[in-house]
Amino acid sequence: MMRPDRRSLLLGSAALALARPARAAQGLRVQDLRDQGLRDQGLRDDAGRVLDRLRTPVARVFPAGPPAAILLYTLAPDLLLGWPRAIRPAEKPYLSARAAELPEVGRLTGRGNTANLEAVLASKPDLILDVGSTAETYRSLADRVQDQTGIPYALLDGRLAAAPATYRSLGRLIGRDAEPLATLSEGILATVRERVARVPEGERPRVYLARGPRGLETARQGSINVEALALMGAVNVAGPGGSLAQVSPEDVVAWAPEVIVALDPAFAAAARQDPLWQATPALAANRLHVSPSLPFGWVDFPPSVNRLLGLWWLGKILYPARFPEDIRAVARDLHDRLYHVTPDDAALDRVLAGAL
Repeated sequence: MMRPDRRSLLLGSAALALARPARAAQGLRVQDLRDQGLRDQGLRDDAGRVLDRLRTPVARVFPAGPPAAILLYTLAPDLLLGWPRAIRPAEKPYLSARAAELPEVGRLTGRGNTANLEAVLASKPDLILDVGSTAETYRSLADRVQDQTGIPYALLDGRLAAAPATYRSLGRLIGRDAEPLATLSEGILATVRERVARVPEGERPRVYLARGPRGLETARQGSINVEALALMGAVNVAGPGGSLAQVSPEDVVAWAPEVIVALDPAFAAAARQDPLWQATPALAANRLHVSPSLPFGWVDFPPSVNRLLGLWWLGKILYPARFPEDIRAVARDLHDRLYHVTPDDAALDRVLAGAL
């Protein structure tokens, strides 16, 4: 297989050269702010909220949910106070030693929020970071928590397509150089868009996202859970709706997906033996694939920058001729850049096999 040219494909030598003066200028700007002791009063988050309480240097950040924790870890792992849920043993080898042992701090947003404001205050963060929707519901939550705790609460855009801008926003907030990761994500998104744009409409596969142990929860078109599939030009057989949905096996058979992307390997193993699932074109063509999920999901959950890896993986399974790169080399490179750990061959085998 063709190996990706690490510099030209993901970053580009020109982009790297341009990033050097940008980093130097940013470093001077951040130092000036630190000398003042207070950040620019006009500094805003992605929801347009002014963060006039944010003081420098930022040393401790409380993540409001998993997307925020992952984004922050990729850029500034030393600032992360803890994880919304404890890191599982299978995930630890794919993270830095310090990060793997960080405590569980609960979550302020999303389903199953478990953190309380007393716990947030006890952790003494300089900033609360939320990454996801910037709609009014989340702006109101950010304002309320900020008012009740007195801790600056930043709300950043969690859309996968917005990853470059989101990295730059986070870099400004915490005083770190985000340009290398912003440029990396920009390059991946541009490559995917350019290649997918050349795929005729009639060659774009009909795909079903199988969530849960029975594979009967899915995400409809417009949901954040299928952003990666949408960027790949896949036709979502569950149709529009922008939300998660419970369906039946008969629904899936009627939709006749050509590819099934599963999140649970146990479901995938059972489906391969089930005559009902075998009736789908996907199973008939041996195109049921288990999404990698270590240390975080590549396609769906959590909906953060971890999905950048999933774009390459989806390219390999949906359009193998258009994505000829060695997925092992790509995965090893991106794990190094995003997760600060370079997995060995055995670790990569576990990831690509869809181990949990």
